[in-house]
Amino acid sequence: MGDHPAPEEYPGFTTNTYHEYKAGVVSETAGPVISESFVCLYVNGAELATLMASPSDAVELVIGFLRSEGIIESPDDPAEIVPAPNGQCVDVWLKDASFRPPHRRIVTSGCGGGVSFDDVRQRREPITTDLRLSAEQVIKLMAEFTRPTEPRGRTRGLHAAALSDGRNILLKREDIGRHNAIDRLWGAAMLAELDTAGRLLMSTGRISSEMLMKAARMQIPVVASRTTPTSLTIGLARDWNITLIGYVRSNLLRVYSHPERISDPT
Repeated sequence: MGDHPAPEEYPGFTTNTYHEYKAGVVSETAGPVISESFVCLYVNGAELATLMASPSDAVELVIGFLRSEGIIESPDDPAEIVPAPNGQCVDVWLKDASFRPPHRRIVTSGCGGGVSFDDVRQRREPITTDLRLSAEQVIKLMAEFTRPTEPRGRTRGLHAAALSDGRNILLKREDIGRHNAIDRLWGAAMLAELDTAGRLLMSTGRISSEMLMKAARMQIPVVASRTTPTSLTIGLARDWNITLIGYVRSNLLRVYSHPERISDPT
């Protein structure tokens, strides 16, 4: 067997045995594999949503999800948050006892079939917060953000999202779902009283329309990813005054909207 670290060193991972074929040699080994779990969310005693997510830090995920859906405005809005002992259900009791879950749910393009209660086609006010970056800054920050770390570097199965002020990475969170990673990031930022407005948001995953909606609600003016945005996302970014950057590599990036925030290489 291989000498991979024990699974308890990595919350949200389990050890599994597998056969590895490498350079014509077959070996049986064991290594960390990402855990996937249902996280059911109840608000004021009624079921709101069931999220497919990494099973750790459910409270951060729930706080971020509720904020991104506009159900809460601050971490003070819940009167009580009660996670189940197994971490797979979270009961949230709001100070607003009159809240009832919306009847309309939109199945999104997020990993695992995400759910939203907001229609991205509705009109939004353009982002007025601003951030100016050079292409080199974006490339450097993306390289730092995507640098392999344990256990993500070993399993290559988690998405990540990060906030930056243009100089440093301020906060980073990971999840099996790219949209969940953003919710976790926002939840962690709220609990740490870290303002998201005017920041750079980085993601390892494809930027979909519902992810851009989360960024707009965070008052994020610049969103960057290692991969591609969708056509709907590009159109929304242009309407919402968000600079959308894709395919960030060591010597390359593509700016799909509002390039005035990104200076040319010098």
